[in-house]
Amino acid sequence: MTSRVPVLLSSSSVFPERTAAAFQLAAALGYDGVEVMVWTDAVSQDAGALRGLAKHYGVPVLSVHAPCLLVTQRVWSPDPWERLRRAAELADTLEAPTVVVHPPFTWQRDYARNFADGLRTVADRFTGLHFAVENMYPVRMAGRQFVPYVPGWDPTEVGYPAYTLDLSHCAASHSDPLAMADRMGTGLAHVHLGDGTGEGRDEHLVPGRGTQPCAELLRSLAGRGFTGSVAVEVTTRGAKSRAVRESDLRESLAFARAHLTAPTPLNA
Repeated sequence: MTSRVPVLLSSSSVFPERTAAAFQLAAALGYDGVEVMVWTDAVSQDAGALRGLAKHYGVPVLSVHAPCLLVTQRVWSPDPWERLRRAAELADTLEAPTVVVHPPFTWQRDYARNFADGLRTVADRFTGLHFAVENMYPVRMAGRQFVPYVPGWDPTEVGYPAYTLDLSHCAASHSDPLAMADRMGTGLAHVHLGDGTGEGRDEHLVPGRGTQPCAELLRSLAGRGFTGSVAVEVTTRGAKSRAVRESDLRESLAFARAHLTAPTPLNA
């Protein structure tokens, strides 16, 4: 691994292909590693299988996304603390330094009530890991808006030791990624690179195809003293072929590398 910021391919970026395809594409395109989205694919939950894929393709797992989505609420266990613990064990076993976690849903009352303290307890057990809480967004349905997270979609309003900054989520929440990065400060541990148009939904476009300051954010990381990783998290489920998916992921990697190697001083 070089001293440059590692650019990872999120396994969610190859959906509906499965986890193994992320390793194959990451190796073929020259990504530095993989972020494993733990979901219903059994391979994504299996340290041995993931270790085998990493060794076979020569791309390490450098981040694990805990199963926090609506569709993963029963992966491993219906207990969110057990899911987080299992994600931490998976990351620890694979020597992946980052676990991405979402704020609690409103209906997860016990989990939400103790989230900050419980997260601290898990972090104390797995001292080599960053538990990077991700910024989310309000949901808009039938002309109305509601926030399905407690106490809200913006984790900086609570304050955590580590954060994941997701640019597509910034677009969906109509928030400024650069200002959010400022609020995250030295806690900014991980970036989900994707674009959005600000239409109020989570788009995860290839960077450069939306309206978000993706390039500016990447160029600012050096001035922020950033020592984490950037994971490409884009939607390719609409790709008409593997070749189109591969082209989108190649373009995303080239975008990330181009702007990470052209840093802008933070006060410029």
